[in-house]
This record gives sequence, C-alpha cells and structure tokens, in this order.
Amino acid sequence: MTALTFLGAAGTVTGSKFLLEHGDERILIDCGLFQGEARWRRRNWDPFPIDPASLDAVVLTHAHLDHCGYLPGLVRQGFHGPVICTPGTADVAAIVLRDAARLQMEDAQHARAGGYSKHDPPQPLFDSEDAERAIRFFRPVTDGVDLSGASVRLHRAGHILGSAFAELEFDGRRLLVSGDLGRQEHPLLRPPEPPPAVDTVLIEATYGDRHHDALDHAQLAHLISATAARGGVVLMPAFAIDRTAILLHELAGLMRDGLIPHLPVYVNSPMALAALDVYRAAVANKSPELRPGILGGPDPFDPGTLRLVHSVEESMRISDPGRPSVVISASGMATGGRVLYHLARLLPGKRNTVVLPGFQVPGTRGRALLDGARALKIHGRYVPVRAQVVGLSEFSAHADSDELLNWLSAAPSAPETVYVVHGEDHARAVLAGRIRDELDWTAVTPRHLERVRL
Repeated sequence: MTALTFLGAAGTVTGSKFLLEHGDERILIDCGLFQGEARWRRRNWDPFPIDPASLDAVVLTHAHLDHCGYLPGLVRQGFHGPVICTPGTADVAAIVLRDAARLQMEDAQHARAGGYSKHDPPQPLFDSEDAERAIRFFRPVTDGVDLSGASVRLHRAGHILGSAFAELEFDGRRLLVSGDLGRQEHPLLRPPEPPPAVDTVLIEATYGDRHHDALDHAQLAHLISATAARGGVVLMPAFAIDRTAILLHELAGLMRDGLIPHLPVYVNSPMALAALDVYRAAVANKSPELRPGILGGPDPFDPGTLRLVHSVEESMRISDPGRPSVVISASGMATGGRVLYHLARLLPGKRNTVVLPGFQVPGTRGRALLDGARALKIHGRYVPVRAQVVGLSEFSAHADSDELLNWLSAAPSAPETVYVVHGEDHARAVLAGRIRDELDWTAVTPRHLERVRL
C-alpha cells in the first residue's frame, strides 16, 4: 500500500512535513519547524510520529526554516539517511541550520538563567553538532535521483535560490509536492517551471486567499524619501534568505534612478550576509535560476551606500543610526535576532518608518505590528509603537492565489486529487474552492496527522 501522512503544514503555514510510505520505503518530503503561535511551536517538541531511523530519505524543496529547520532534530533522534536537495538549497540550508542551532542553544541558556523551562536543565531542541551532522547528510542533485522504490526529480520553483518542487514516481504513479512556489515577476529569479502530469498534487496556500499588487516603486520611494525628510530611519525586518537580496536590488534601482536620496543602507544580520555571499556567487557563476537581466551588469545588491554590519559591537552602535538611513535586519517576522534591538530603539520615534516586506505569521511580532499593535513586548518590556508601520506584500516571494491557480492549470492533465497545504485555514479553503470551481478538480484541505491512500 502507498500512503501519505500530513505531519505538518496542515492548518498552519509552517512546519511542512509530508510522509510518503510505499511498501517498506519511507520518504519524508520537507522537514520544517513550526513557527508563530505557541500552540504551533509546541509541536516541535512532540515525539516524532514514526522512528526517524526508519526513514530512507528526506527530500527538501528549499532552505526556509519552515521547510528544513527540523532536520537537526530528526538527526538527533536517529535519522541517518540522505537529504536530497538542489545544490543551491544545500548551500543556503547549511547557513539556515547553523543559525537555527545557535538560536536553540541561546534560548536554552536564557531559559536556564531565567528559570523557566519544562526541562531541568533546559535543553535545546537541537544543537550545533546536530546541525553539522544534518548538513553532512546533504546529497545535492541537479536533476533527479533513484531510490530503492521510488525516483525523485526536482524542478525549478522560483521562490528562493535553490528552491524546487518535487516530483516522486513509484510503481508508475506520480506525486508532486509544490514546496513554496515563486512569483512570475520575481526580480531576481526565473519563474517556476510548469508542473508535469501527476496523479496527486500537494499545493501550498500561503497567499491562497489573496492577490499581490504590482510593486509600486513610487510608493516605496515616497515612504523612504518622506522618512528621510523628517530625519527618520526606515527599518525593514527582512528574511535573511532572498528577501534581503531583493530589497537591496530594489534600493539600488531607486537610488540609481534618482527616486530616493543616497542614504546609508545597513544590512545587520549575519545570516543575511552569508546568504548574500551565496547569491553573489550565483550571479558570478551565471546560475540558470537567475533572470538574465541581473547578469553581467553592476553589483545588483549594492546601492552604492551599502554598509555590512558584522560584529555585535557594530550592531549595537547602529541600533539607532541617528541620521536618515535604511536598516535591513532579520528576522523577517521580528521573532528574534538583531532586528529586535532596532525595533526597541526606533518604534517609539514618530519620525521613523517600519516596512514589513512579506508575510507575517499569526503570533509573531511582525503580525502584531501589521495588525496595529500600539505596544510591542521586546526583551521582557513593552515598547510603544509611534513609528509609521507599512506592510508591503508586493515583496512576497510566494505566488498569490491567481498565480497558484495559473500554475496548476498549466499541467498537461488533471490530477486525481489536489491537497491544499501550507496555509492558514481560510487561505486553504479559498484556494481549494477556486480549484474545484474554476478547474473542476478534486481539492481537499487535509487535517494534521491525517493519512490518505494514494
């Protein structure tokens, strides 16, 4: 019997894990952390539903934490098989997992010092040794690989560098797992490849109920120029992977075209700096994932006023730069990282602007700001929110509802079933309804831990 079990990203937009069982073979597609509200984060500590040592392989669609971040925990519990991914994902995921392990260990130290934890002594979910072991299991492939009972092919997804959607074939049947799909107009990456003919599809629904407006360069230019004119700082909490590179590319264009003043642009995130090196290497090597327009010209990530902040001391010095400038810092949803120090210093000032350039998961500080919070708890204290707060979903690297539907409709034939995953319940329900109504396909929204036959 062949079965699929939804171990994550069913009812929430994080924690992607899908277990394919075919005969005696077990393959886990994606291995993400749950993020956001406490009820989701607690699931990271639940016992894994099967013995991790019994897994034959893990397939990663891409390197975002909610798709790869549980991998060191899986290794800690006994997994020792290959982790199949693209070369780009291997490069970026190594950065992400090392950073995640560092944060896990720091959180455990804080819990030990503060005396709050269910463990005595407090323990991290995983540590740096687990992350390094997980990285050693990476098996990068440029196209596909054959396992004992199934074959895996990875196709360009256009979401972040290295991102792919996975096609798995077993006994003549095919399963497609979308991972996260990129946009047709991603400023750096080529769009997703069209889907092949398959029997079953798992489709993400992060923006399944929404539409992205086209990026309004004039609006962003006005925000930055107006903030600078009143002597303020523009703070952009940004995902270290891909989003920081996109923002730098946009700022470089605005400055080059004279639409904003030549302000200092600070990037204050060790992980973002490491990821930027990977993106720059991809440009230098003329990666086929990249749009041709950014190859062969000036550095697409340097507005000419770029300041890379490496040390903690530098970070503290520019927590409030004290002059008109742009600060890009992680994490993108303000769940942790150096951006919290900037928020603590800049939120009380009416001159400043906080730009949220992407999806904000419920339960995060970023979502609270987007929803109009008047105060934000940071490092144990409430900080008043007087700065201007603006959400710009146009910077999202996720396909919106129309783009998801258009991508599905490009398949050569209708699948038997489409499972709508990786989205809040309303987003999943809307996308599933559109798939049923507009494509006349069978589309369902599976429950957490639900198991279906293929």
